[in-house]
Amino acid sequence: MNSPARTGPILVWLRDDLRLADQPALHEAAARGGDVLCVYVLERDTPEVRPLGGASLWWLHHSLAALGASLKAIGGRLDLLEGRPEDLIPALACACDARAVLWTRRYDPGQVAVDGRIKDSLKLQGHAPESFNGQLLHEPWTLKTKTGGFFRVYSPFWRAAQALPPQASPLPAPKVLTVAKWPARGPRTVTLADLHLLPSKPDWAGGLRECWTPGEAGARDRLAGFLDGGIRGYAANRDRPDLPATSALSPHLRFGEITPRQILHAVEHANAASPGIAKDADKFMSEVGWREFAYHLLFHAPSLATVNFQERFNHFPWRDGSETELEAWRRGRTGYPIVDAGMRELWITGTMHNRVRMICASFLVKDLMVDWRVGEAWFWDTLCDADVANNPASWQWVAGSGADAAPYFRIFNPVLQAMKFDPGGSYVRKYVPELANLPDNWIHRPWEAPLAVLKSAGVELQRDYPSPIVDHGLARDRALAAFAVLKGDAA
Repeated sequence: MNSPARTGPILVWLRDDLRLADQPALHEAAARGGDVLCVYVLERDTPEVRPLGGASLWWLHHSLAALGASLKAIGGRLDLLEGRPEDLIPALACACDARAVLWTRRYDPGQVAVDGRIKDSLKLQGHAPESFNGQLLHEPWTLKTKTGGFFRVYSPFWRAAQALPPQASPLPAPKVLTVAKWPARGPRTVTLADLHLLPSKPDWAGGLRECWTPGEAGARDRLAGFLDGGIRGYAANRDRPDLPATSALSPHLRFGEITPRQILHAVEHANAASPGIAKDADKFMSEVGWREFAYHLLFHAPSLATVNFQERFNHFPWRDGSETELEAWRRGRTGYPIVDAGMRELWITGTMHNRVRMICASFLVKDLMVDWRVGEAWFWDTLCDADVANNPASWQWVAGSGADAAPYFRIFNPVLQAMKFDPGGSYVRKYVPELANLPDNWIHRPWEAPLAVLKSAGVELQRDYPSPIVDHGLARDRALAAFAVLKGDAA
């Protein structure tokens, strides 16, 4: 027997899609007409869903505030809940007699499991749940190898993605919404302040406030600024942390304040207007493609964040490492200026230049031989753009344990990397100011500088700046010896 037709509002459950434009679930709700309820649930007591780290929580606070203001401007409202979505969403749907419940799909295995159970519950209650692709160019299951499997190497994956039909144009933002009253028997709403997303004791977010403007408008401005000039030279300069050569869009993508489709269409428009940026545009979109690849891997390898993609690394002899070494890495006190600059940039701004992420990750995994999962967890807590797919996929890439990974024997030399990508030392000087007066030829290796040079620069090693906590040459030999044993076990 069919359930009676529902007469209440459409419920839009917002998650990592905090925007109005190119928002399929919200667009569909507005197109159907009638009242709409937009709700965000801060998930608690859901073991399958990884809790957000501190930097991400800070970003979430401001992104929700921005979205609430945007919804209010078109007649809508953002309602906030806290707890278990499996309890709250069905309860709210029943309380308001929801005609439909719409949301953007997620791809982390824990999130997929939660969403599946909620969808089943809503169907039993007759509330017509529907999910949409709102954060990827292509669903992870749509791209397959010639043998029908999933891609394990990035280049053929991206070629296959580019061979698919062109993307549709991004959806416009709704011009007006009609908001429903909150049902009297609905779950209790909370205020943004009630969620306690901001750090207070202490407030360590000063650097984040200086660097970022979370929200959809901030994302649009970042993209426009990048395409107005920053993209020119991107292919050649994207690895230079001393230059403003990247888009800085990753946190906005992480929280769905902008979509890959919006980026793609904006880049295509910019490329058509300025054909000279074609090489830069292609390289930039290939970086968006790496994010797509990470989600492709996560969907097909659900344990990506916790289990080595290559099983042979299950036997790798990771060192527990001393807590002193690990803390030195976390706080940017390793004695290698490029590593320390990156880790301090992360702590201050909630982000880190991608080339420097690779250098810092390589140092932890290969110089200190600490399990990549330790580093992944630290980045999860301190990155504003900590992403369920990109973060573990990138750590496994550096560790050599992932799909399409850098070979384990590719061990970054932090001094040579710094000399190549920060040749004038300006990046190090910005984040390791105690070394600012050292000449260019010594700033990346202060432990080798003559005493007279150090004295002239006002630097005393161990007092002002630490000596290296490990000898890179010896650490490299140790890591390669461990890998040789691993290869022997595999043979």
